[in-house]
Amino acid sequence: MKIAVIIPTYNEERFISKTLESLLTQTFSIAKIIIVNDNSTDGTLQIAHDYQSKHDSVSVVTHQSSDQNIPGSKVINAFNFGLSHIEISDFDIICKFDADLIFPIDYIDNIVSRFRESETTGMVAGHCTIEKNDRWELEKGTNKDHIRGALKAYQTECFQQIGGLKSSIGWDTIDEMLARFYGWEVVTIPHLHVKHLKPTGASYNAKAKYLQGEAFYKMRYGWCLTFITAAKMSWNKRKFQIILDYLKGYKLAQKKNLEPLVTENQGRFIRSYRSNGMT
Repeated sequence: MKIAVIIPTYNEERFISKTLESLLTQTFSIAKIIIVNDNSTDGTLQIAHDYQSKHDSVSVVTHQSSDQNIPGSKVINAFNFGLSHIEISDFDIICKFDADLIFPIDYIDNIVSRFRESETTGMVAGHCTIEKNDRWELEKGTNKDHIRGALKAYQTECFQQIGGLKSSIGWDTIDEMLARFYGWEVVTIPHLHVKHLKPTGASYNAKAKYLQGEAFYKMRYGWCLTFITAAKMSWNKRKFQIILDYLKGYKLAQKKNLEPLVTENQGRFIRSYRSNGMT
């Protein structure tokens, strides 16, 4: 299988070398690694160029964007820019990886094996771990039914059928829901752990607090499912304010009459899938 990895990067000079080293030493070779320098102001670009000069599989492209890390739009715009520099059909697997990960040496081998097991496997990944008290523990929110946005791997046909990745918060849920809608399996490998050097959402802009509610609206959750989901997240994080923020975000999106990111049929599937998961 031929694999392309696209890594959006913004001010990742502390971590990107570790990520690249772990990918370049995999037991299963990666055909193409595209580093997308997304308007970094630190030494990220120089480090990326150093790797490009030493490894034929590594390419560096520069994308200009805002320095505000609004969930969804910034990273996916950068990813899509990197994607435009390859011919998707030349690859069997398309990966979107973050620049703050350390992969075990057999990570790619493991996900390739899972893709080979079934033609209906559309997405595969391991789980993120974070360092806590000198130990690596599963990142909070880890779910066997969900692949974290930091380490997505898609079978190319699945990737194309879902229409690629949406430039919006919630993209890393929409992709899985659309994959399932079209009959693809989303697979996580419990024992396959990746070190996540920077916790999810650590650099998000404070203005993003209403965007999760907006994402629910764009996924056609409906008011009832949005409330239940917000309440569940609020309970898990022990923050009541989450309910108010998510509901306000949903209401603002409704007031603006924002365009949903899924069709009505896809929305019904998503509501049914989510509702069944709560019972």
